[in-house]
Amino acid sequence: MYMYPLIGLPILIFLLIGIKIVRPTQRGLIERLGKYSGFAGPGFHWIIPIVDRMFIVNVTEQMVDAEPQEIITNDNLNASVDAQVYFRVKDNEESVKGSIYNVNDYRYQIVNLARTTLRNIIGTLTLKSANSERGKINADLYKTLHTETMGWGIEIVRTELKEIDPPKDVQETMNKVVKAENEKIAAVDSATAAETVADGIKRAKIKEAEGYKRAKILHAEGEAEAIKLVNEAADKFFIGNAQILRKLQAVETSLQTNTKIVVPTGTELVNIIGEMAGAVLPMTKKSKME
Repeated sequence: MYMYPLIGLPILIFLLIGIKIVRPTQRGLIERLGKYSGFAGPGFHWIIPIVDRMFIVNVTEQMVDAEPQEIITNDNLNASVDAQVYFRVKDNEESVKGSIYNVNDYRYQIVNLARTTLRNIIGTLTLKSANSERGKINADLYKTLHTETMGWGIEIVRTELKEIDPPKDVQETMNKVVKAENEKIAAVDSATAAETVADGIKRAKIKEAEGYKRAKILHAEGEAEAIKLVNEAADKFFIGNAQILRKLQAVETSLQTNTKIVVPTGTELVNIIGEMAGAVLPMTKKSKME
């Protein structure tokens, strides 16, 4: 009677040990006595303890760091290079078998393959071109890894070149060069701005001179037009006395501004004023009589 619990307990333990749960992000390979036995998808599985063995494989996207390494560039400079590789094991049976049976520790192999590929690629480039051609380096690294891992059941998702750092002294020199170039650009911009301002002032001066010139021309044309009109009036009302009229106008202008003018007796101007006064007075009397 007491024997049944003693017999049932080992059987229960035996059954529990054989229970395996495969998650949706995993796939399993079952081996029986060292030989491949079957493929285990997500869900509940029971294997024979000791006889069977299950290998669980993660089929989600994973990342490995190639770790920083010193690489000699084509211009004999030591550059510290680091990269990351994103990959995943394909979830079909053949790919999962390939990741277990075709390669020993695929994560370790991917890291070493990435490091070797980076040395081969960057070793043919100068430090400057390596920094400016990161996209090409990523593309070449991806292509090589994709080709080499096809038999492992691995899909290379993408590669990311993290850094290409030159030696400290080279970096300082490069920083000085960049600073000098920036200062040169700033100086050129400043000179261009100053030239633009000077050009603007020059144009303003030209416009001002042209305006002044135009004003003088218009003033001279106005004076000429006025003289023409005076001459026409003189020819009409004072035939032959245009010069005399002009002299009278000069006297009139002077008197309006309270300018004192001393004219000797007997000069032509006094005679002109007398003659004009004599000519005007009879006309004024005649107009009053009318």
